[in-house]
Amino acid sequence: MKTASLALAEKIIGGYRLTRQDNLQFFLQEPLEELSAGAGILQKHFCGSHVDLCTIINGRSGRCSENCRYCAQAACHHTGIDEYPFLPQEEILANAWENQQAGVNRFAIVTSGRALVGKEFDQAIAAYEKMRDTLTIDLCASHGLISREQFRRLRAAGVTSYHHNIETSRRFFPQICTSHTYDDRIRTIKIAQEEGFCVCSGGIIGMGETWEDRLDMAISLAELHIMSIPINALMPIKGTGLENQPRLAPEDILRTIAFFRYINPEANIRLAAGRKLLPENGATTFLHGASASITGNMLTTSGTTIKEDLAMLTKLGLSNR
Repeated sequence: MKTASLALAEKIIGGYRLTRQDNLQFFLQEPLEELSAGAGILQKHFCGSHVDLCTIINGRSGRCSENCRYCAQAACHHTGIDEYPFLPQEEILANAWENQQAGVNRFAIVTSGRALVGKEFDQAIAAYEKMRDTLTIDLCASHGLISREQFRRLRAAGVTSYHHNIETSRRFFPQICTSHTYDDRIRTIKIAQEEGFCVCSGGIIGMGETWEDRLDMAISLAELHIMSIPINALMPIKGTGLENQPRLAPEDILRTIAFFRYINPEANIRLAAGRKLLPENGATTFLHGASASITGNMLTTSGTTIKEDLAMLTKLGLSNR
């Protein structure tokens, strides 16, 4: 007998897309095994056997003026992380080259702060231009709430993707950050899209939000037509505003990944922070909804090595090529 999850998956393959008007409570009531099976069918149909791997370098660390409660780099928190200005170009290029040689699909420079501006933004442009001219790896950037003119400079320098999370639902966002707004983030995403970037945008689960907030985030990303959606499971960091937040159960992360696939069937659902909370470091999710991952050294949260991820994909019958 066909399950409700399978029936919905087939309907989505046939062209149907979920909206706010649908009964999204379905995703909270369905047995996880059935929901994940349907997500796997959707993933295979829309993504095939390809899994996109990206890696990042923390191009500028700490001393951030924003007050995001989860973040180790906010100046209002006391986490003991390394603080440094924009990295030398040689260090960035060497890291990008190593990741390219290791087989990663794309490479991003991520910087702390409300926005990268002035001399340090010029340094970033110079680094992107050098990578564009000497490497073949796809380039992504994450520099906060930047201007339209800055986006144009990034495009000219060879950057094709911009990462800017919405983090959570509109309702819950003020509980996480008050130094800028949810609308500030949406505005930045739309400018990036207007300037021709593929936008990578997702959020963090496990910050104290409700299931309805997670569903709202998934729908909001679908409405924005986001094609790369990182899902981070909060890894509480001592010294931040969420240091005492309990870690999510693996089943909650798996359910979230599954319904993100139903709601955003054509997007890359990307595993990010918190993979180690999942069985086998998230391996099974690549058959049940996830089609991408951040790999290597991930900012202030531990990840997995590129070699380990490539071996895992081979074992699963998947590939990043």
